[in-house]
Amino acid sequence: MGTCLTSAIMTHAKADPLATLDRNGSLVAIEPYAPNIVRVTISLDRALADAPPGEGPNAKSNATGWTHGTDASGDVFASSAMALTVKAQPWPKAPSQMQRYFAPSLPPVSVAVRKPDGSTIAEMTGWEMSPQTVNGEKTFRVGASFAVQPNEHYYGLGQNQEGVLDLKGRTIDCRHNYDAPAGETVCVPFMVTNKGYGIVWDNPSATTVSPGLSNSTHWQSTVGERVSFFVITGNTTDELYAGYAKLTGATPLPPKAAFGLIQSKARYETQAELLGVASGYRKRGLPLDVMVLDWFYWTRMGQLDIDRTYFPDPKGMNDTLKSMGMHSIISVWPRFEKESRYFNFLGTKGWLLKDKDGGVVDGLPIRSDRAGALLDSTNPDARGWFWDRIRDNIASQGFDWFWLDETEPDLVPDGNFFSIGSGDRYHNLYPLVHTNSVAEGSARDRPDFRNLILARAAYLGTQRNGALFWSSDVQANWETLHRQVPAGLGFTATGMAYWSSDTGGWQYPNGPKAEHAPLLDPAGATAMSPSYTDYPELFTRWFAYNSFTPTLRIHGQRPATAIWDYGAAAEPVLAGFLKLRYALIPYLYSLGYQTYKTGAPFMRALFMDFPNDPAVATIGDEYMFGPAFLVAPVTEQGATSRKVYLPAGSEWYDYWTDQRFAGGQTILAAAPIDRIPLFVRAGSIVPMGVQVPSTATKQALETIKVYPGRDASFTLYDDDGVTNGYKKGSGSSAVLRWNDAAKTLTASGPLPTRQAVNTLVKIVTPRELAAAR
Repeated sequence: MGTCLTSAIMTHAKADPLATLDRNGSLVAIEPYAPNIVRVTISLDRALADAPPGEGPNAKSNATGWTHGTDASGDVFASSAMALTVKAQPWPKAPSQMQRYFAPSLPPVSVAVRKPDGSTIAEMTGWEMSPQTVNGEKTFRVGASFAVQPNEHYYGLGQNQEGVLDLKGRTIDCRHNYDAPAGETVCVPFMVTNKGYGIVWDNPSATTVSPGLSNSTHWQSTVGERVSFFVITGNTTDELYAGYAKLTGATPLPPKAAFGLIQSKARYETQAELLGVASGYRKRGLPLDVMVLDWFYWTRMGQLDIDRTYFPDPKGMNDTLKSMGMHSIISVWPRFEKESRYFNFLGTKGWLLKDKDGGVVDGLPIRSDRAGALLDSTNPDARGWFWDRIRDNIASQGFDWFWLDETEPDLVPDGNFFSIGSGDRYHNLYPLVHTNSVAEGSARDRPDFRNLILARAAYLGTQRNGALFWSSDVQANWETLHRQVPAGLGFTATGMAYWSSDTGGWQYPNGPKAEHAPLLDPAGATAMSPSYTDYPELFTRWFAYNSFTPTLRIHGQRPATAIWDYGAAAEPVLAGFLKLRYALIPYLYSLGYQTYKTGAPFMRALFMDFPNDPAVATIGDEYMFGPAFLVAPVTEQGATSRKVYLPAGSEWYDYWTDQRFAGGQTILAAAPIDRIPLFVRAGSIVPMGVQVPSTATKQALETIKVYPGRDASFTLYDDDGVTNGYKKGSGSSAVLRWNDAAKTLTASGPLPTRQAVNTLVKIVTPRELAAAR
């Protein structure tokens, strides 16, 4: 047993297995957490089999309603939601001559999970432990294999940017990797299937997962002394996400400003430049909620200060933003240069990543950004110190929220050591513990101010820290835009609801020559070099797409990034999408509240809502945005139409024309540059607000649009948008109900806006119903 794992286990409360079984030397612990959540742990060591899970899951075990019995098949653990059988294993016979060479040495274990009706949900067919030495530590490579059901598909595991939603038949390198060829990978080892179950893999080391490959699903982690995983079952995908939230923590409701426009750039070099951009939005009558101050506003990396040469009055700057109804976010890094004021202090304390000899690791062996040591955020004292410096040095200047960049971390820990153990053993843990610093500190020191953290990596449970995620420093070209759509859907399918991408790409715009005539005249654009003539078109398509992602943030390494910097032809088109985004904030904010209550994401791959339509199982280039909208982004240069599959089981309205279509067909949707193919599911209620300069202005409803076709309900929610009162029930809500037969819309009580429902209703009259073809 590895000594690092022993010390880590001692920091947790003892696990509470319902039973620990001996299968000829393989010890199998079964630990329920809810009727539909159970943990399976397998080890050769009793202490490890009975030990609690690692970091990430934070729920307490609960065996209420579970029973344990035995029959000829083995030990059966049953609840109202599932039955789990640890199969009986006969006493092993003497091995044959061939088995002496090739049979595994581990006593076999097989675990089957079934529905109450006896049908199989999932089956673990075997486990493995292979001895090896990693980073000087004698340990094992550990894994488990699962059976595959007919027509099974797999989703999640964090962020993969290869451009494919369905994980079936692939091998996923589940590790945080900024340098992954297609764009940064992020490992959240939670995978859901279309067969009524999900697996949470309890191991933070680098892991490979091969879902449905060669008729098996195989998990394998590089460091460990046991196999530990959770099975979550559910009749719907939302029940799986409710289980994940119960196991790892609820997703907080972000501040309302997070649903508006977040304006950023790498980087605003002066206070005057940042305020000038903010003022530019107001002068043009364009809504904006948040201004972001990115990196190198400091005097040195690790000073945790603000360079007063270029930002002479940061408190005054933030006061000015607040007077315009805006908030601010500032980037704070976990790196410390040798010359910074805290380096020696942190090194002496042992609060920086160390090498095998105990020396501080300074910089990267790869790439060109080689300066700086990494804060060891696995150490709770280091986390507390970090927040205290943020609070005293930065938040005191009026900054509202914090962008914790490099949360992978960027200084790869492999081969080095955290305070809790080997960087290889805990390769994927950093995003959780690092965001803990601000989440815990803000909760203590700003208890009634709603937290928000920008982060580009996650691990099990990171959603509970109030993190909003994005796809990292992606390229600014059409290929990358195309891959963002399935990447985001895979991430939200992991139970992480808030994801988006840098609108326009982060890297300097330098795409290949346009294959088709650009749809927007680039005249007047200052965001790119003159040779990138189709970049305004790319940015506009990207902006339209991100207008229908959970957050909308403009960012990038460009000379200019504001809406008016993409040319005179692009500006009015962008303004149109921005105003549509703000009109939808009552809808979006209500969806965010439902995610807080249920754990279910509201940017949803089609498999989540249409389980009876096999055609949607592998579709990754269109998605549902809440219960109403089907979004089909345009990601090809010069395209003015695209094919859109409308799922079976519903009728659909074209949002722009009100034309109604039957489901179960593929149509060719018009997509001029000022439209994103957008469809509304028949039987939808869509509250839309009046235009406001920001969410700091109370937003009345302009209309409640109803798309007839079936009975429907929608819970409209609102609150002050900035405090944590929503957790105590201080907001207000009303359930809107549409009776399709009577053609009436009613509310369960007063609307949060105190407006009369009957003055707001607009029933959409469909144009002709298009037959399936």
